[in-house]
Amino acid sequence: MLREVWPFVQVKYDAGQEVVLARLVDRDGLGARPLGATMAIAEDGTWRGSVSGGCVEGIVLDAARAVLDGAEPQVATVSPTAHLMPWEETPACAGELRVLLTRAPDAPVRAAIASALADDRLLAVRIELEPPYSWSVTTTAAWPPSGDGSPVFVEELRPRSTLVLVGATDLAATMARMVESLHRRAVILDPRPEHVTSGAFPATCEVVRAWPDQWIAGNRLRAEDAVVTLTHDPRIDDRAIRAALESEAGHVAALGSRTTHARRLRRLAGTPGLNRLSGPAGLDLGGASLAETALSILAEVVAVGNARSGQRLREVNTQIRVMAPASCSGAAVS
Repeated sequence: MLREVWPFVQVKYDAGQEVVLARLVDRDGLGARPLGATMAIAEDGTWRGSVSGGCVEGIVLDAARAVLDGAEPQVATVSPTAHLMPWEETPACAGELRVLLTRAPDAPVRAAIASALADDRLLAVRIELEPPYSWSVTTTAAWPPSGDGSPVFVEELRPRSTLVLVGATDLAATMARMVESLHRRAVILDPRPEHVTSGAFPATCEVVRAWPDQWIAGNRLRAEDAVVTLTHDPRIDDRAIRAALESEAGHVAALGSRTTHARRLRRLAGTPGLNRLSGPAGLDLGGASLAETALSILAEVVAVGNARSGQRLREVNTQIRVMAPASCSGAAVS
């Protein structure tokens, strides 16, 4: 997706380099990556992203470098079977992929994309799939069809989900660093001045000195958002839990041992929505370090957000997220 590669695109353009974007706009079979998956290839040969998870990236890189060298932009058809010998086994995702290869958009569209991503605003980005492969943007997803019926691809850049971490602790700092790669917004709340001024937190997260219940009451949380309490201090955590359970947050969890959680449930008995509280927070990974604990808690956040159990894939029959065929004309992805 554009969000995944855009920091790389921005850095390269700021350094005076041209960038070609290779975007998956259609396929006729299963695949490991969704429509809209993007690679960004810069003049210096460096690149980020993928369109297939590894099957055709070498082919795409060659085609992208040709565009950088002056070849015309195109919608190329590539297949994981292109370089297989007759006796080699065909991969499961063997369908043909249609990949748009074109230079990154001009400055006005680039600036609009960068601004929307930075400010967490909805933006629909449209590119025509016929020459000259023009880019355009709008702040609404309700984009009218093209007047001449020509194929287009539309990607909706939606605001990130928010992960509210209650407690400006070392674990919160570790989780905040991990959250960035999950394309979630991290907000750390703590009323204690010496905690919020520790300097331990990455610049990409928001650290707020506030009682969590007051902040939650003044900031609307959505179903895709999550709240996790980390302080071990009931005076702070309990207020946060009550407020979070009253909100629309889809996941509310609390750190602590089973004994601590049992005491917490007794204190909060009668609180509306208490059955939504997940505790102890996290999945059973057996970790003890800060990073392993952070991974356990974030893994549960992701599993709940995707309505999954968090079990090992070998032990469940749910479908792995392999994308089925879809049309790119007028498609919208996140």
